Amino acid sequence: MGVKSFDRKFGKELLCELPESPAVYLFKDKAGTVLYAGKAKNVRRRLRSYRNASRRKAHRKMRQLVREASSLEVVLQSDERQALLAENELIRRLRPRYNVDGAYSFLYPSIGVGERGHQALFAFTTSPDAWSELGLRWYGAYRSRQRARDAFDSLVELLGHIGHLEPRSKLPARPLLRGSRLVALRRIGRDQLESAERFLAGHSRAFLQELSEALIERRGARREAALVQEDLQLLDAFYRSDLVKLREALRNAGRGGSFVPGDERDALFIAARDA
Repeated sequence: MGVKSFDRKFGKELLCELPESPAVYLFKDKAGTVLYAGKAKNVRRRLRSYRNASRRKAHRKMRQLVREASSLEVVLQSDERQALLAENELIRRLRPRYNVDGAYSFLYPSIGVGERGHQALFAFTTSPDAWSELGLRWYGAYRSRQRARDAFDSLVELLGHIGHLEPRSKLPARPLLRGSRLVALRRIGRDQLESAERFLAGHSRAFLQELSEALIERRGARREAALVQEDLQLLDAFYRSDLVKLREALRNAGRGGSFVPGDERDALFIAARDA
């Protein structure tokens, strides 16, 4: 593979002609389909690493791209921030099969909260728009599907000790979405619901303390004290790892609210980091 293959495909003079500048680069197949989109602070140095990829396991992906690609496009950017944003947009829009990080932003989940009559509704889905008729207020999107799903399950489990979980037959009509979940609970007070939403918005951990105090009065929760404590700890960790960071990113990027669509989330964090 090595030097000769890179030079034969993309030209011996390519690296000499490139500046040491920020850029995005696109490996494409014979049909012009983008196989991989990358960004570089110094594009000459970055592409030289592809040219000189060794047989080491760490360089396997580089060797595969050079072997499968038929062309290489380089688009210079004004600075590293613009390169990050351009790469993010290309991955989001084109979803190249060799990209992993950021390629599946459409799978980033959100948590929704709302009411219907005497029911409190809680939803977990990657497709909030499909459930727009439920009138839910959305929080997220979150990059870690596993952390978000675990937190959602813990939230529902704990509130289930306080309220009454409705059967599926009493759930509102909505499209059935794979990997999504909708639950309804009765006997959840307005104050509890508002506190839960302040928690999901990353504004306050007071909900966890209020929840703990309410659970002490529930016999079922006392019987399962170890599991209850585990769920409370998981929610606390989710607050620190995801909820607060999303609130700060929205604030730093000059955006209000507590929700960002999944396909905008990575760009938000890039802009917030630079701000």
